[in-house]
Amino acid sequence: MKKLLLLIFALILTLTAAVYQRVTGPTYPLKVIVNSGIQKFPLELLRSNSGKADCPIVFQIPDITISGSIYYRKYPTKDEMTKIDLKREGDKLVGSLPNQPPAGKLQYRIELIKNGIPVKVGAGQPVVIRFTGAVPKVILSVHIFLMFLAMFFSNIAGLLAVFKMPSYKTISIITFIVLIVGGLILGPIVQKYAFNEWWTGAPFGWDLTDNKTLIAIFAWLLAMVMIRKNKANLWILAASLVTIVVFAIPHSLWGSQLNQETGKIIQGNILPFLATYFRF
Repeated sequence: MKKLLLLIFALILTLTAAVYQRVTGPTYPLKVIVNSGIQKFPLELLRSNSGKADCPIVFQIPDITISGSIYYRKYPTKDEMTKIDLKREGDKLVGSLPNQPPAGKLQYRIELIKNGIPVKVGAGQPVVIRFTGAVPKVILSVHIFLMFLAMFFSNIAGLLAVFKMPSYKTISIITFIVLIVGGLILGPIVQKYAFNEWWTGAPFGWDLTDNKTLIAIFAWLLAMVMIRKNKANLWILAASLVTIVVFAIPHSLWGSQLNQETGKIIQGNILPFLATYFRF
């Protein structure tokens, strides 16, 4: 019964982390409400686009008296905004943002008008969208699944270690193996498809996604070294806690960003992402 309760708690922790990543990640669509004075329309402002095609912008706004435009520029630059009018297609307003090289970003805002009067979209602040190469869905799905599976096993191992249950060492070994495959093998493959770079973390760069994976792997490697010691459970508990902290960092925060002047991939700043997130 105790093991079952620990498994349920570990699952809850993992699912909570998955939801948290979804809500806080700076590349997930930003949800805003448009209030026309008569109706309210929920919209999603995209913050990531993959592949070679332009990024489609589609807003479900049945009110045909509402029209709008997209204003965009390369990020981070101080270029003049380029305007694209949204086209009415039935109950939708549609447009697109021009595709950018991998890790390239655009800053854009949406302006809507109803009978000549501006309609507020969120807080009216610009959004940053990042473009990536197309990652095969199978590879990306397996990578994501294994990373959360590693966290699930990590949570189980940590909880079992607290009560010194015999199986905590076996689960710890499984955690380490899954983390290696998901983070150190599939992770770079995803990175290569998305940004044409195998690894942008230490010692080659400061990509936070790569580096937080490296920290988690190092913590579990240390736990594996100490697994035969008398206080192995404390090392495993510590590795489990480190993993929780690592997963608490929003995915893609301080991630790869194209330097618009040199054409090289660097690491983006954390603050613009957070500012964009909290302004809405």
